[in-house]
Amino acid sequence: MENSGIKKITPYKVISLIILIVLAIFFIFPLYWIVTGAFKTNASINATTPDWFPKQWVLTNFQKLFAKRSVDHLFGFFGPKAPAAFRWLFNTVFIAVMAMILTCITATMAGYALAKKRFTGKKLLFTLIVCAMALPKQVILIPLIREMSALHLYDNIWAIIIPTVGWPFGVFLMKQFSEGVPGEMLEAARVDGASEARTFTQIVAPMVKPGIGALAIFTFINTWNDYFMQLIMVNSNQNLTISLGIAKIQAENATDFGLIMAGATLAAAPILTVFIIFQKYFTQGIALGAVKG
Repeated sequence: MENSGIKKITPYKVISLIILIVLAIFFIFPLYWIVTGAFKTNASINATTPDWFPKQWVLTNFQKLFAKRSVDHLFGFFGPKAPAAFRWLFNTVFIAVMAMILTCITATMAGYALAKKRFTGKKLLFTLIVCAMALPKQVILIPLIREMSALHLYDNIWAIIIPTVGWPFGVFLMKQFSEGVPGEMLEAARVDGASEARTFTQIVAPMVKPGIGALAIFTFINTWNDYFMQLIMVNSNQNLTISLGIAKIQAENATDFGLIMAGATLAAAPILTVFIIFQKYFTQGIALGAVKG
């Protein structure tokens, strides 16, 4: 009798597995090369024959990266003196975390209102939000710079955070998740005398938690990698992000690839950590969002 519990391995599955392995190696290899290169000597990096694995692990590149002292405090107006790289990393983490928190709050509230509330101009407002998703950032760049200048926020890290808070994609995503909240539960909460704030925090927010997790990752990655906005909005040394700092290092030390790889490794570590922590919510959000969309 044939064992029905054993899955039959088909040629299709074998080919699919091989393709996935090849693609995984293709995408992971650049990260592997950067991380290992950060611990190589200059002779090993510039060798004619590539060293696929460091023969000698050194911290020289990181020592050079942290050797330059910043003239400012680590936390802006207070805190200890710190290397410029630490200040750049702190700026980037602060920008990404604040943008993530504020975007998740505003997008969840706006998405819930568009999905479950009735008000004049609701369809028109949602149409404008969808159209804004297709609008390139470069189109509104000049008005955005003038707006930040008028608010005296130019060359300030808040000039990067504030425009991200109104991310149209976040509102669209959370509206799709809020559509799945049963109207009967909201009506029962109103009958029981629950306030709008209590209904939102205790009923709506827990039910759209996978969407909030997915949006948190999207926002964090989008803000962290938004080199163009960072380049336009800040220029002073104390307000640079880690991406701008690495570009500055690359301009000043164009041939020191070990130093550049050390900076790239430092920049990649936090975002990889965040993705690993929120991976469960990310996959749930993608799956549920695909079904609801």
